[in-house]
Amino acid sequence: MSLHGADLGDGTYRNPVLDADWSDPDVVRVGDDYYLTASSFGRAPGLPLLHSRDLVNWTLVGHALPALEPAGRFAVPRHDCGVWAPSLRHHDEHFWIFWGDPDQGIFQVNAPEIRGPWTAPHLVKEGKGLIDPCPLWDEESGEAYLVHAWARSRSGIKNRFTGHRMHPDGTSLLDEGKVIVDGDRIPGWFTLEGPKLYRHDGWFWIFAPAGGVATGWQGAFRSRAFFGPYEGRSVLEQGDTDVNGPHQGGWVRTPSGEDWFLHFQQRGAYGRVVHLQPMRWTDGDASGSGEAESGGGWPVLGHEGSPVAVHRKPALPPQPAVAPATDDDFPGGRYGRQWQWTANPQDGWATQHSGDGLRLACVRSAGAHDLRAVPNVLTQRLPGSPCAAEVELRLDGAEPGARAGLAVLGDAFAWIGLERDADGTVRLVHRFAESVAERERDAARPVPVPAGRVRLRIEAGPGARCRFAHDAGAGLRRSGPVFAATPWRWVGALLGLFALAPEGPGQAGAAVFTHFRITPS
Repeated sequence: MSLHGADLGDGTYRNPVLDADWSDPDVVRVGDDYYLTASSFGRAPGLPLLHSRDLVNWTLVGHALPALEPAGRFAVPRHDCGVWAPSLRHHDEHFWIFWGDPDQGIFQVNAPEIRGPWTAPHLVKEGKGLIDPCPLWDEESGEAYLVHAWARSRSGIKNRFTGHRMHPDGTSLLDEGKVIVDGDRIPGWFTLEGPKLYRHDGWFWIFAPAGGVATGWQGAFRSRAFFGPYEGRSVLEQGDTDVNGPHQGGWVRTPSGEDWFLHFQQRGAYGRVVHLQPMRWTDGDASGSGEAESGGGWPVLGHEGSPVAVHRKPALPPQPAVAPATDDDFPGGRYGRQWQWTANPQDGWATQHSGDGLRLACVRSAGAHDLRAVPNVLTQRLPGSPCAAEVELRLDGAEPGARAGLAVLGDAFAWIGLERDADGTVRLVHRFAESVAERERDAARPVPVPAGRVRLRIEAGPGARCRFAHDAGAGLRRSGPVFAATPWRWVGALLGLFALAPEGPGQAGAAVFTHFRITPS
């Protein structure tokens, strides 16, 4: 269901158009269709693929990366690692996605259709701190190029872009690379990153944010030659709006020639929500300073360089009002595309069967006391608007300590669910852990649930302040204090389902989840 009415139904839309953590978006048009991908960090499957016909209404159609590589490294959660800031392009009748893994290098996958089959990840450039890559196949010259940024946490380098000539087949680079934009040489600019490379009106263009995700701005740079020199300016800033740090995204042009820009806004526990800005080009040097090398226009984003809240929709055929799915009945034990594991999945975690409901094995784990450390948590994004998440749970695991529940997962976490005691009793438990805590503790006194069934509910109010409740047959009852959801460093908070058991021999049973729903509140 749609939790956030981006499409207002009267020819206008309201930002954000994707009101959840679709971090670092990039977009491409192929014919009458628009496709978007985003960062997925350490979750699997990765590289989400979204589709739209009007840039406002989006659906999730798949993922390009079934599991992260190397498989052993991502067998455990690495919440802020993995897939950073991908670029999505269409060239030579193929879709291409390039991304940077800050610990390994720049990877690429490609496919003839958006739904695949996608190739296995190919390492284009090895090294630490290589992030935010973007390719360009220049139709004017037949040359191919690649630009990327740097992560200081891994390389000691930041605030600059390195450019390469690339083999046209996208498999390798043809030179050692050259710094083509140095943010340290631009007064007042810092944390320059996220470049998107284009060719327009005889210029090479790099759209890139600076200033940090919370308070930064979107810049644009241009040069007559790929390797520079580049001149640049800010083209989108917060201004007097409430959209902090509007930056990092992609430019797309409609068949009629309209220009639009999709970018993110950092919103704490909600992660990086996606806004759609109108875009136009000036008829020359808009600053009047005479700084332009030889005239030509510059992009103007939003309303004269500030984000719009409500705006006319793109002049495209009307589409049904939709948003990426959240609800799930788990037909046949299968889960929908909206779900991702916190690490590479293993066989046996989820079992398919003839009925409805998600059957999760109570996986034995030494880290059962800390949901941040276990890989078998099935998650989806916390919506950016107040909502309530509900699911029905039956605990079949007979092993003492077997547990299952509904969680809000971030640098701190909390969950509510069922656990089997040593005497065989099933109890309703509610636990949490602060960001500095190494293990969870009770948020409320355990309550016996003899039937082993319960309806669980998390109400996420303004500011991602969460209240927990349960219904074991006597009506909905609240549990414990308010819990403030928190993000990880780069990832918004997640809703999660899990089933666990203490370490030991043999199988520990299973838990069955049914009727997962998210409703606006």
